[in-house]
Amino acid sequence: MSTIRASEIGTFIFCKRAWWYQKQGYTSSNTRELAAGTKVHVQHTRLVMVSGCLKVLAYIALITAIVLLAVYLTGRIV
Repeated sequence: MSTIRASEIGTFIFCKRAWWYQKQGYTSSNTRELAAGTKVHVQHTRLVMVSGCLKVLAYIALITAIVLLAVYLTGRIV
């Protein structure tokens, strides 16, 4: 028994015949388009990861600014 991958489910939902061809070992005739799509997905994944890291850095900067402001105001009051 083989493992079912998410891409297989997507292929099956999109076109049952394409899924069947894939399971039989036939290669796709649009390999250039598939490679281009894979490249776009890789680039998108990198952008999503970078934006997530930038979001974390922004939260760290915000918390640091709040802490520094609290320290500054506490020093001014005492």
